[in-house]
Parts: sequence; structure tokens; C-alpha cells
Amino acid sequence: MSDFSPSHPLVLGAMMFGTRIDEPTSFAILDRFVEWGGEWIDTADCYAFWASDSGFGGDSERLLGRWLAARPGMRERVRISTKLGAEPTTRDGWPLRREGLSAAAVRAAFAGSLDRLGIDSVDLLWLHQEDRAVAIEETVDAVAELSATGAVAMVGASNHPAWRVERARAHARSTGAREIDALQLSASYLRPRPGTLPPGVVHPYGVLSDEQRDLAASEGLEVWAYTPLLSGAYDSADKPIPEVYDHPGNTARLAVLGEAATALGLQRGQVVLSWLVAHGIRPMLGGSKLDQLDLALEGAAFALPPEWLERLDAVDRPVDVAPAQAQP
Repeated sequence: MSDFSPSHPLVLGAMMFGTRIDEPTSFAILDRFVEWGGEWIDTADCYAFWASDSGFGGDSERLLGRWLAARPGMRERVRISTKLGAEPTTRDGWPLRREGLSAAAVRAAFAGSLDRLGIDSVDLLWLHQEDRAVAIEETVDAVAELSATGAVAMVGASNHPAWRVERARAHARSTGAREIDALQLSASYLRPRPGTLPPGVVHPYGVLSDEQRDLAASEGLEVWAYTPLLSGAYDSADKPIPEVYDHPGNTARLAVLGEAATALGLQRGQVVLSWLVAHGIRPMLGGSKLDQLDLALEGAAFALPPEWLERLDAVDRPVDVAPAQAQP
């Protein structure tokens, strides 16, 4: 995966800003994030339609636009990423009725995002969810138009299977357009059982797979991980770890994770963030409290000692077994 050296590796997710998280609290979280040296702030045109009185998204982008306007010079200190493709086109119509990734939808959605954010360009534009009704080549060409104007610096794919990402990249190469730079998927230290989706993941290709990790490593793509802390389940007694993570492999993972946290004087979630960063993955946090943000920023900035990285990784390695003796 790509070698990144930001001021701080954590990405601040702004999903609930302007809806469930009020403006004063959102502004305080954004300010604290920047004080820590945070750079990347992530949103989407559909955030957060399910929590909005209107039934449509846009509140998160509008709040970020007001925050940027109230903080002269802040646009030069932070990088903004937003997503398009998942905004519902009718109230209560999602997921069957959403904007999708046609060329017309991409152009209209992006123009709306810039207007709400109050800026003339974004640092990373994400294709939010794949759209099988549209040829990926059409989407790539539409995004290429935006990149050519300087309005889009980087391009990412969220919740896309590896083969469609590579098809998009191949088409971009053939036309001289900017290739997809990054993947955004659900990832944590624990892994869900095969064939299951964790809570909050609504796309069949929304969980970081070994194939997607291999694509990123081979092609130098960034990987961003959403819900890395399982919505607080690693450390909150009132939030049990979701049932999809209940399997023997994770029993061993939880054991070594607990040992690492105790030995290092950290919370289990902080170790998870440090582990992700050690593997070149940007964790994303969408908390609503300053103390939660501080703990996450501290964890993501912590350099995991090599011996603990080795132990946390070793859980996935098969135990050496002596060859069985031939039967007479």
C-alpha cells in the first residue's frame, strides 16, 4: 500500500455533522482535529439523509462549508474528500432510487457538493458505491472531465469490488486520465465471518478483502478504513462486539489485542488504530465527543513496537505441522 506521511494519519469522518451532531459540537471537533495536526476530513453528498428532516443528504457538506467560511485560511490547512453516487433521488427511496454514477449524475452531484462546501475543488472525490447499471468507463470519463479542470485532485472508489476498480484504472490509463488512487472500505483488526456483513456495511463489497489489499499493495493505492473501532465495541462495556465477529479466529485476535493494550497502557481501540496505521491504512473516525477524538488521535499517532506488531500479525499464520507419516 502507498507510503503516506501526513501530519496525522487519522481521517475525520463528518458523516453526522449537521444532523445528529449539532453545529457547536461539530465545530469543536473539527477545531480539535486540526490542533492535533489532522489533515483529511471526509464527507459525502448523501450524509446524512437517514437522520435529516428532509430525507436527503447535504447537511454534512453544508456544515463543513460554514466551518471553512468561519475559519479564514483553514482551507489551506486541511484536505477535503467527498463522495457521490449514493444520494437518494426520492424521499425514502434509498437504496433502489439513488443518484448512481452515470456521467450526468456525476456532474450534477459534484457541482452540488462544491456549492454546499463553498469551495472550488476537492482533494479526493470518491465513487461512493458501485453502479452496475452504468459502464464503469462512463463514470471514469465523467470524473476525468472534473480532474482535467483541476477541480478533483485524487479519485477513490468506496465499496467497489477489486475487478471493477482495476477495470476503471485500465480505462483511465488507456485515455490518459487520472487513475483511481484510493480505496475506502470497512476494516478493523477483527474480521467478520465469511459471507457476513458487519453492522453499517450495506454493500456486498464493503469489507476490505485480501484481494483488495493485494490490489492496493501491488498498485500503490491508499486504503482508508471506515468503522475501524466497531462503533466503540472494543472498549465500551455497553456495546458488545457484533455477532458477525464471533468466531475462533477472532478469539485469538481478541486475546493478543488485550495483552498488547495492557502491556502498552492503551485501550484496545487505540491498539487497533496503531495496527492499521502500521500497515499503511488510514483509519477513519466519526466520533461525537472530544475525549473520544483525543483517544483516537493518540492511538493512531502511537508507533506500535515491532514485537507487538509481529504478535498481532502472527495470529493469521498457520501453525507448522509435521508431515503425517505414510501409512503402511
